[in-house]
Amino acid sequence: MKLPLSTLRPQIWNTSRVLWLLLLTACAVVTAPAQVSTCTLKLDQLPESAELRGFRVGMTLDQAKARAPQIRQASSDEFGVAKISINPYFDPSFDKTTFADIRTISLDFLDGRLVSLWIGYESSFKWQTVDAFVAGFSKALSIPSEWPLKRGGRQLSCNGFTVLASMIAGSPSVRISDDAAQETIASRREEAAAAAEAAEAVVIGDQKTKLYYPSDCSEVSGVKESNRIRFKNKDEAEKAGFKLTKACQ
Repeated sequence: MKLPLSTLRPQIWNTSRVLWLLLLTACAVVTAPAQVSTCTLKLDQLPESAELRGFRVGMTLDQAKARAPQIRQASSDEFGVAKISINPYFDPSFDKTTFADIRTISLDFLDGRLVSLWIGYESSFKWQTVDAFVAGFSKALSIPSEWPLKRGGRQLSCNGFTVLASMIAGSPSVRISDDAAQETIASRREEAAAAAEAAEAVVIGDQKTKLYYPSDCSEVSGVKESNRIRFKNKDEAEKAGFKLTKACQ
């Protein structure tokens, strides 16, 4: 039996209305922007925090030593980086009041300035979960409390630095890093790797014997300067009629 048109119209209207609402909801879900926490704070704007025990990224080695005389001078590597670690929990020479709840502190210096500070806390520390740590630490440093998930923990990117909270050996830890300094270190390493690769590729030819030597072969010292010719690589040397000396094979 066919229903009268007057009966069908409300049903059609209601169905269309439901479909329209569902469509609007789906579009809202797709187009709604993700809630991203914005941190505009700069390193030099970070407040002093008892949780950091007086250390702050940007301080000099002497300033760090003033906080902990147990810090010893460390030689910088070829990139200008010096890594130092202290262990207040295990070292009896530390003031257990000043460094209460601190297991280890790692300090990375670049050209004499602290560019990465890592602190590992003990099980007695007041915040013992990542969520509790982030909430408490955010208030202590006056930074946003929404830290995205990162590497098994939570990381907040601010204006020129990052803060990473994670669990290590069952207790929380925090790392504060100077982004520009990390880029400088990465750039220096890349340049050194490129230079080493280029140096390795260069070969020295002996115009008298028509033999060539890789630049890292000790036998090249026996080739007179007046007889030397440089090639970009072994292929260029071989195209010029030179052969690899057996002494360097």
